[in-house]
Amino acid sequence: KAGENTLNSLLAIELFELIRRSGHYDATRWLDHYVSFMLTPEKHNDTYVEEYHRHFFTNYASGRKPINCGVRDIHIGGLVAVPAIIAAIGPRHPDIREIVQTHVSLTHKDQEVLSAADVLVRILASVSRGADLRESILEEASQWVSKAKIARWKDHPDRVVVGGILSSACYIPDAFPAALFLAYRHAGKPANGICSNAQCGGDSCHRGSVVGSLLAATSPLPQSLVDGLVATPRIYGN
Repeated sequence: KAGENTLNSLLAIELFELIRRSGHYDATRWLDHYVSFMLTPEKHNDTYVEEYHRHFFTNYASGRKPINCGVRDIHIGGLVAVPAIIAAIGPRHPDIREIVQTHVSLTHKDQEVLSAADVLVRILASVSRGADLRESILEEASQWVSKAKIARWKDHPDRVVVGGILSSACYIPDAFPAALFLAYRHAGKPANGICSNAQCGGDSCHRGSVVGSLLAATSPLPQSLVDGLVATPRIYGN
């Protein structure tokens, strides 16, 4: 129903709460929680379970230990948990980059996904110290998006850039630059960026986790985007 989160975002909230309760990140404890959550009926109402979940539980059903069930998944859905980890332990935690790499690699062993996760951490850490979002994107994500590319795209509507020049699908080589572009273009205007991301279609939920986290890290979200979310009391309660 309206206001509910899709599966990966629900799992990100579960991870956020688990870290806040324990005071630290523990990969084994998370895997136990993840398996329990996924195997308990009615934990979520999502009609779609992303590929990496299906591969993980195929391996789990074959007898593998959870720590060995991840696969080389190349989708931007692997980044959804990154902002949750940063929110739970802080962008300036001395081991934040290592923790994020450990967590993402539990399910997404693809090097490009892991690289994108590290870039996202570095940008969020940079803006937490007061850096400008656009400058941080250009500095930390130069291998994904450049000032020259953004200049070439500036006269195109978002839906031409994301969905035309760049694919709107979930695959990280286009999905992550698309998210960075939308965050760059709509810096300081989170409502515009979040709504535009949705209108671009494709894998907008997972791409939106990146766009939303970057925009919200530097500008407050309008209350109208927060009030209707089912999970708001859970998140604000922590």
